[in-house]
Amino acid sequence: MQPGTSSFSDFLSEHAPDLLPARKSLPAGSLADLAPHGTTIVAATFPGGLVMAGDRRATMGNVIAQRDIEKVFPADEYSTVGIAGTAGLAVEMVRLFQVELEHYEKIEGSILSLDGKANRLSALIRANLGMAMQGLAVVPMFAGYDLDRGIGRIFGYDITGGRHEERHFFTVGSGSLFARGAMKKLYREDLTETECVTLTVQALYDAADDDSATGGPDLTRRIFPVVWVITAEGGRRISDDDVAAIADQVVAGRMQRPDGPNAPLLQGGDVQ
Repeated sequence: MQPGTSSFSDFLSEHAPDLLPARKSLPAGSLADLAPHGTTIVAATFPGGLVMAGDRRATMGNVIAQRDIEKVFPADEYSTVGIAGTAGLAVEMVRLFQVELEHYEKIEGSILSLDGKANRLSALIRANLGMAMQGLAVVPMFAGYDLDRGIGRIFGYDITGGRHEERHFFTVGSGSLFARGAMKKLYREDLTETECVTLTVQALYDAADDDSATGGPDLTRRIFPVVWVITAEGGRRISDDDVAAIADQVVAGRMQRPDGPNAPLLQGGDVQ
C-alpha cells in the first residue's frame, strides 16, 4: 500500500477505484435534472489577492432544495474552489481535490504550484466526463494566490476538463451572465479588499435578481453569501456578520433605486 505517486487520485484508482466519484453510474431511467444543483460563483482580483463568493441556494428542478448550501471551499492554504453543477457530486470532487493537494505536499515535501493545482483539478473534472454526459455535470471555479508571481489568479473549466485562465474577474453557474454584467460595470484594478468583497456581493445580487436558481441575500433568515479572501498570508473566510453588513448596504441602495446598481463600492480599509 505504498502510494508510489504524488497523485492521490491515481493511487485510489489503482487500489479502490469504486471510491472515486466519477466511477459511479446512474440506473436506467434516472432523472438527473432532479439532482440538487448549485449556482452561482463569482471571483475577482485586487492588488494583493482575490475574493471568491457563492450564493447559498440549491435547486432541484423548479424547487428550492436548500437555502443555505455552501459552495466555496478552501482547497489548501493559498487557494479556493467554488462549485457549480450537481451539488452532491461537486462536493465529493472538492473533498478529493483537497486530499489530492495535501497528499502531494506530504509525499513531495513542498506545495504544488498554482498551475499544478489547476491542472490536477482539470484531471478530476475530465475523469467525471461520463457522469457529465449523463446529466450530472460539475463545473467548478478555481482561484488562488500565486506565491511565485505575487498575484491572485482565477481559472475556469468546461465539462471536459479544459482549463482557461481569466483576468481580473470571472463567474460560473446559471446566474453567471447577469453577475458578469454587473462586474463589468463595477470592477476596477485598484479595488481595496473591502471593495472587492462588495463587488462580489453586488454581482450575486444582480444574478439573483434575474436568475431564479440563484439566491440573493436572505434578510428574513439572515442567510448571506459565503465569501473567501486569499492573500499572501493565506485564505480566510469573511465572517457572516461582516458579509451581512455589506449585504445590508447593498440592499439598502437597491431599495432606493431597484433597477440599477446605485449602491457604490464601500470606501475604507479591509474587512477584518
